[in-house]
Amino acid sequence: MSGVAVHGFVEDMAPVKRLAAALAAPSALAALHVFPDGETLPIVPVDGARTVIFYRSLHHPNERLISLMLAADAYRRAGVPRLVLVAPYLCYLRQDKVFAPGQPLSRDVIGPMIGDAFDRVLTVQAHLHRTTDLTVALRAPADSLSIAGALASLAGGDARPLVVGPDRESEPWVREAADRLNSEWITFEKQRKGDHDVILTLPDAAIVAGRPVLLLDDVCSSGGTLEGAIGQLRQAGAVSIDVAVAHALFGPEIERRLVAAGARRILSSDSVPHSTNALELAGVLAAALQDEMRP
Repeated sequence: MSGVAVHGFVEDMAPVKRLAAALAAPSALAALHVFPDGETLPIVPVDGARTVIFYRSLHHPNERLISLMLAADAYRRAGVPRLVLVAPYLCYLRQDKVFAPGQPLSRDVIGPMIGDAFDRVLTVQAHLHRTTDLTVALRAPADSLSIAGALASLAGGDARPLVVGPDRESEPWVREAADRLNSEWITFEKQRKGDHDVILTLPDAAIVAGRPVLLLDDVCSSGGTLEGAIGQLRQAGAVSIDVAVAHALFGPEIERRLVAAGARRILSSDSVPHSTNALELAGVLAAALQDEMRP
């Protein structure tokens, strides 16, 4: 068998090719046939690779998971010895406990399903608020790469902004970003009542006055938390507010609302294709995959 190849479906081929180039590995397209009723049939390349790195970011997860799991089965049946999933955005981690009666614990359903299909999973800035070990959650070797420092360097420049997180759970990567910028940091207190209903409290508003601010979050979907945070930071006297998110899951209307609320710039990684993409992940992912390249 030959060495390592990077594969993916057509909608992911741009990041697939960037990752393959960073690894100096070949890339290949996995075909995806769609039947009239919406069922999908992946047809994976049989190119003799001993290790296939399959790139599939899992935004819009309900439509992306089925094709991913079927592709994993196809690779196994084709005799691929080692199968690695690169999923820069890893889905279904936010529901990491039962928050109300009648709800599932989604992490413990979807995580093992993915982990059982792959020998290794690599993701970026996973939503690990109550998950201390991603490997245990997925039942497979798994790594979550932090890009807080890289986002901060990209967004902060030489301004040394105050780094602000949307809640206490963001503290580890907000602190990492502030350390990269040699700056200070603070987090909001957040009480969530629903997808679009959060109560934010800024413990020390005085530290904001007259300063540029970098508001940092792992995921933005509805935009409610960031919109509320921007409003409070403006009231507290921030001279500018830049927003950096690892995973941009929001649409154009949310982007317009954040700008209208007072965001000067919005930056994200390319884990999810978006108009705000500014940080390419190929180099970060390739560095973490160097052990897969050894003979």
